[in-house]
Amino acid sequence: MLSADNNRLLTEVGAGTPMGDYLRRYWMPIGGATELDRIAIKPMRLLAEDLVLYRDRGGTFGLIDRRCPHRRADLTFGYVEDTGIRCSYHGWLMDESGRCIEQPYDDIANPSARHKERCRTRAYPVREAGGLLWAYLGPQPVPELPVWEPLTWPNGFAEIVISEVPCNWFQCQENSCDPVHFEWMHENWSSRLKGAAGSYSPRHLKLKFEEFEHGFVYKRVREGADESDANWTIGRVTLWPNGFYLSDHFEWRVPIDDHNTLSVSWFYTRVPKGREPYVQGAIPTWHGPIKDDQGNWITSHVINQDIIAWVGQGTIADRSAEHLGASDVGITMIRRRFFDELAAVAQGAEPKGILRNSNVAKCVELPNMERVRCVEGVTLEEFQAIPVLKARLAGFRWQYGQPPEVRRAFEQAIGIDRRA
Repeated sequence: MLSADNNRLLTEVGAGTPMGDYLRRYWMPIGGATELDRIAIKPMRLLAEDLVLYRDRGGTFGLIDRRCPHRRADLTFGYVEDTGIRCSYHGWLMDESGRCIEQPYDDIANPSARHKERCRTRAYPVREAGGLLWAYLGPQPVPELPVWEPLTWPNGFAEIVISEVPCNWFQCQENSCDPVHFEWMHENWSSRLKGAAGSYSPRHLKLKFEEFEHGFVYKRVREGADESDANWTIGRVTLWPNGFYLSDHFEWRVPIDDHNTLSVSWFYTRVPKGREPYVQGAIPTWHGPIKDDQGNWITSHVINQDIIAWVGQGTIADRSAEHLGASDVGITMIRRRFFDELAAVAQGAEPKGILRNSNVAKCVELPNMERVRCVEGVTLEEFQAIPVLKARLAGFRWQYGQPPEVRRAFEQAIGIDRRA
């Protein structure tokens, strides 16, 4: 269990809090680039800051204070120009660096004045990689954006899924180092939800966690397997500081504020052998609902089940009331590492995994149990023999709500003809 003070250290993310300042030192995925194909301006709350994300007519992305520096009007109702975003109230124009580049009436009334040069607004850099938009809200110097190797893979179909989850980010991230929940939530409970009864799924027999530069690798042995299995020899990645990596997809838990989390997931399926070269083009982004039309929690898909577990712990989990056991070795490990990191950074140390070398950052490899399948591909016939790919042919099992047009695009990429 944790004291109330230590729990606050892990969960408070506003500017000036230890964890809030720590997380700001990392690039955060905040959505998909294609979201701004439909709307030019999107209000966002990140790390307890109210901002607007936009793409101007020149194609530049910006992330700036939601309130105009003039009289604090809401820039959600502004509009984009060739360069920057213009306030609809009095026409002030801001660019992506936070500079005020036009003050229409003042520029006429006082053409020699330099008032606009003193009216900068809060602004954060935005980059695109893998169809995702990434923002950096921290201090200078800005670190390199780590482009994880899967984001560079060719010949595959990718999609991005966004959800807002009404609980604190840290209970979401703890899920990333909790292998045993797969056995119970995604297999046993999932089977019961479908009306199945009978024997339970194979039990976990052994767990191990190993730290590396970009997080932790967790390894496990279950009934029916041994230490020659890839789940033990390679394992899965708890991606530091707020991600999860499972061979062909990523999940990030980005704090909106202390009470809400932005779930950002990126999924990739390599097209079957023989369909290369395949060039996807724009990567679709869609929003996954977490409740149905009657207000009930959706239980049918993997991440939806996770969300139920996260919010079920309360808006901010009370870790002083826990009783941890042997299955929680990953939980105690990640908490201890964060406490060590917060103390080290307070003394001036560089945070874990920060990259300063651009050559290294442009393609960062991670441990991957399914590298050959993901990179070299398999035939469409072999999809049927690989459980995760067989399930992918049947539907999108990870999160509820995949739009029909995204499903059709996936089927076209893979070579499935549902009309046959």
